[in-house]
Amino acid sequence: MSGASGNPAEGRRLLGQILKAQGKLRESDVQRGLAEQKKHAGLIGQSFVSLGMCTQGDVAQALAEQSGLESVDLASVKPTDEAIALVDASIAHTFRVLPVLVRNGRLLVALADPLNVTVLEDIAFAAGMPADGAMADPDLLAQRVRELYGAEESLSDAIADAAAMDGSDPETAAQSRPVVRLLNSILQRAIRDRASDVHFEVYDNVFRIRYRVDGALYEVEAPPAHLALPLVSRIKVMSDLDITEVRLPQDGRIELSIDGRPVDLRVATLPGQAGEGCVMRVLDRSAVNLSLKSLGLLPEEERVLRELTELPHGIVLVTGPTGSGKTTTLYAMLSEANDPAVKIITVEDPVEYEIPGIVQVPIHDDIGVTYASVLRTILRQDPDKILVGEIRDRETATTAVEASLTGHTVFATIHTNDAPSTVTRLLDMGIEPFLITATLEAIVAQRLVRTVCPDCKQTYQADDELLAELGPDADRIRGLDLAYGKGCDKCHHTGYRGRTGLFEILRMDGELRRMVQSGASIEDLRRAATARGMRPLRDSGLEAAAAGRTTIEEVLRETAL
Repeated sequence: MSGASGNPAEGRRLLGQILKAQGKLRESDVQRGLAEQKKHAGLIGQSFVSLGMCTQGDVAQALAEQSGLESVDLASVKPTDEAIALVDASIAHTFRVLPVLVRNGRLLVALADPLNVTVLEDIAFAAGMPADGAMADPDLLAQRVRELYGAEESLSDAIADAAAMDGSDPETAAQSRPVVRLLNSILQRAIRDRASDVHFEVYDNVFRIRYRVDGALYEVEAPPAHLALPLVSRIKVMSDLDITEVRLPQDGRIELSIDGRPVDLRVATLPGQAGEGCVMRVLDRSAVNLSLKSLGLLPEEERVLRELTELPHGIVLVTGPTGSGKTTTLYAMLSEANDPAVKIITVEDPVEYEIPGIVQVPIHDDIGVTYASVLRTILRQDPDKILVGEIRDRETATTAVEASLTGHTVFATIHTNDAPSTVTRLLDMGIEPFLITATLEAIVAQRLVRTVCPDCKQTYQADDELLAELGPDADRIRGLDLAYGKGCDKCHHTGYRGRTGLFEILRMDGELRRMVQSGASIEDLRRAATARGMRPLRDSGLEAAAAGRTTIEEVLRETAL
């Protein structure tokens, strides 16, 4: 084992510079790694390893120095039986940690991720002694966990183990090993199933757990009803929420590393008639790909969005319902524009994904840190481009317009059904037509549709019933080979795996500006924009279905005629 540098300032150095000082990388390697990270918005260490510049072990040692932790070489250090007995197998598997030894009354725990130090509190509680973290090679750590703890416990096994508890004292039960193991198994499966949300729902004598995967909910095996209170209490403990308050909704946050992947869990509790339930929003930082190429854009659409990121001033709005991928699209555009020569500041509620090189400001309405107030402050920070998480009121819209008029490019989301109706929404907020025409450059409406599972993909041709349902669009798919998923284990027998975007891009020009100024209707704007090259959402969906990427049913569900 080796200790980290004793100089705290050195512990804050950039990872690439540490690896360079250790002789693992050259400056040209660091720059290549940064360019790779900018494309995919992953962790910089992963970029270095994927490019073959260094090993996972090299990154682990550098992370240890950066975070002020010591490092442990699991190839030469054998964990003691005493240490292994102090940490439950579910914790070791779920959070990718490995107890190494007990020294001076403290448990040394090997970590795969320096951000995972929060799990040390849980380990210390379970072990009955303080716990210290040490960085280790993630691959070697996972191998040792399998060797020393055996195969991972299934969700069914964890439920059976916890079911024997009576749950009469929720606070005590929330700290018990069976409940801890059960929640770990639930979260681990959620990450592996690519769930965006985990729902814990309490009904009379029934407890239900559901995952939202690719926009659709599906139920998983749930524990007995008497474990609902201990499980929700356990979540509240991890979120630093008031475990005794069951009458008011509460919001919290948990930062963990599950299966070696950094995950941010946003927790929202809700008191119901039958008991307190909660929903956990899963933000898996390692799963998101913040590049324009990953959005499902056609080449021409990708080119247009790239052009929009280079605008010197003006407003670009992305619209669509909740969960349609608006923020991801804006992040991808900002990642494209991210450059040392460009100052980018975002104001978000909350900050979903951290992007290196971009200043990101979270909203706190309860203390007066609102979109409008932060926007006014941002304008004094000399930005080139600004992202506004959501334009939801007149004050925010007005401030965004003012920012655009003073030479800034403003990107923002707004809730409307399609691109043309966004103009009406701005008018309803009280923005004058001449200000809209002076600042608005483009509107991007979007939807997310599920993609056909590649492992069980089948082809067919539309029958008369489906053609009748499509109406005037029927001729566009008549006689074409369409796709659907038969259902398999890899897609949980849904026929779908993953999602792709459908886009409707309206770029303002002289004629459209004159129409807005003269008070043209939404229908007139839609016809004029379509004549100028805007591809409606329904058309985008039909092209995706014709290409076999999604199904006609998904297109009909997500787009309107």
